Amino acid sequence: MAARYIPEGFHTITPYLRVHRVSEVMETLKRVFDAEEISRETLPDGKIMHAQMRIGSSVVMMSDAREDFSPLPCMLYLYIEDVDAVYKRALDAGMESLRVPEDEFYGDRAAGVRDLGGNEWWFATHIEDVSAEEMKRRQAAMMKGGDPPKA
Repeated sequence: MAARYIPEGFHTITPYLRVHRVSEVMETLKRVFDAEEISRETLPDGKIMHAQMRIGSSVVMMSDAREDFSPLPCMLYLYIEDVDAVYKRALDAGMESLRVPEDEFYGDRAAGVRDLGGNEWWFATHIEDVSAEEMKRRQAAMMKGGDPPKA
């Protein structure tokens, strides 16, 4: 049987983080997002050459930045069940707050934090289905400087 072109458990796009102190980032992700370590390959100097973690239904790949591979922090957006609880765990784990949990006009309750590798983790619980028409109305109100109706 031929191999699938996307490995089992992966999606079409897989984020890849390359940061300093990636092993500490991985431990933080376990505490905050209940991430599961799938694999870890290390170099002779102990740095992580390649690792994979599962967060919810997605896999995130990562490695330590090195002299020949500079850091590439990124921003990720996760849907989770309880924004407020995860935000508290993130702060308890030493992540830096970027935004406290808020109900947003687009139908998500969202918050943001930064890990010690410089990655931004924005996460949300979807709390309202907003029609395209209503979204345009709310976005226009926001652009005018008014407070758009929130979810």
